[in-house]
Amino acid sequence: MNIKDAKEQIRNAIIAYFTRDEYGEYRIAIEDQRPVFLMGPPGIGKTAIMQQIASELGVGLVSYSMTHHTRQSALGLPYIKTKNYGGKEYSVSEYTMSEIIASVYDMMEETGVREGILFLDEINCVSETLTPSMLQFLQFKTFGRHRVPDGWIVVTAGNPPEYNSSVREFDTVTWDRLKRIDIEPDYAIWKEYALDRGVHPSVSTYLDIKSNDFYRVETTVDGKTIVTARAWLNLSDMISLYEQNDIAVDEKMIGQYLQDPKVAKSFANYYDLFNKYRSDYQIDDILSGKAGEDIIRRARDAKYDERLSLLGLILDRVGSDLKKIWHEEQVLTEEMELFKSIRGKLENGPASVSELLDEAAALKRSELDNLKKSRSLSDDRRKTLHGIIKDLESDAKELALAGDLAGDEAFGIIRKNFNSRRAAYRKHIEETDAELENMFIFAEKAFSDSQEMLIIVTELTKGFYSAHYISRHGCRKYFEHNRELLFYERQNEILQRIEDIDL
Repeated sequence: MNIKDAKEQIRNAIIAYFTRDEYGEYRIAIEDQRPVFLMGPPGIGKTAIMQQIASELGVGLVSYSMTHHTRQSALGLPYIKTKNYGGKEYSVSEYTMSEIIASVYDMMEETGVREGILFLDEINCVSETLTPSMLQFLQFKTFGRHRVPDGWIVVTAGNPPEYNSSVREFDTVTWDRLKRIDIEPDYAIWKEYALDRGVHPSVSTYLDIKSNDFYRVETTVDGKTIVTARAWLNLSDMISLYEQNDIAVDEKMIGQYLQDPKVAKSFANYYDLFNKYRSDYQIDDILSGKAGEDIIRRARDAKYDERLSLLGLILDRVGSDLKKIWHEEQVLTEEMELFKSIRGKLENGPASVSELLDEAAALKRSELDNLKKSRSLSDDRRKTLHGIIKDLESDAKELALAGDLAGDEAFGIIRKNFNSRRAAYRKHIEETDAELENMFIFAEKAFSDSQEMLIIVTELTKGFYSAHYISRHGCRKYFEHNRELLFYERQNEILQRIEDIDL
């Protein structure tokens, strides 16, 4: 199956394992919970989906690569202990707690998280001396005499033998105790995730054209070639940082990630061409409705590869704005609830508003720290929390400079600042509405209702931030070109608009 389906299967299994009965006990005892085993090629996204699941479920995540462990670090170190049996004393061997099990307890102590995922990667590549202990762990959830704490689900992963010569085959008894999920690379599924993550448009449009270059792990006469989903994401991040710092992206840098000379050279050539399109087409003019007839004519006459690159540039710019609006909305929504709480405290008696703001900021900072420690912090949540903390601290500072005003006078400053941020949010929506309108007008003039228009509608429909925006604010041109979907009318929930709420 693809990585998206695998994520859903794992998520459902974890939810089931976390289910408790009327007595508060887990319906399936930890010893009877089959560990999930992900079998798939390297760099496909196995670790990434575990981080996503932990974030979505709000649980902890402890990860280990078993290739780095010896029998001692996994099982614990032996020591001699005296015990009394039948009135006689005997020296017996005990073991210190496994480093892996101890890490779970450490996270529980540091974060207060009581449930989580213990993810062990490359478990079928452990050393020969560790293999018996590993098999025992898969069956009984114990290393030595120490067991995984209740509430922690074991998920494991490994590579097929064709990708790793050190793979050790499990016996039938072990396989019969695992929930095995086999994963294969799937560019279309990866692209859904990558676009929401903000993958560089040169990467996504190149792979749209040459999807066969998405995943290559082969052994040839010239050596091994390694091009994985992880490599494309890492390269994408580095391209964005190079461009931000005005550093030239060249074939040498690209080859450090795409370890296949032919693919690296092909993408390097495409990246140069992509930059030419970026310069020639002037995306700002297109989205502001100022694209001249020469630009429209060039797009209309362009070859399909050039059209794809142009669409990638336009959709990347629009997608970035849609993502920013989503984050602004999350910040404003949470701030609204915080300010309502502060207002309520003021009505119950005298209080320092700046101190209440500082307390709220401290709680959000504590949440941020705990999510980092538990490794369940998503990028969206990170940005939302930082945005809230920044606003709260700014408001508190302004109140302090004004002499720490009290009551309605102090809250008036909070209201003024919040309304200012809300006004900026509304303006951003107006600007993005215009961008979407101009994008469709340009596409109508250049491509009419051809395949390119279908690509635009499809990308907007599948993207998380674009789908959220359209469901909330609508888009006339989108509906004109996508009437049969009835996306706006079929929403299951009418969301409360921030601009309708009054402090």
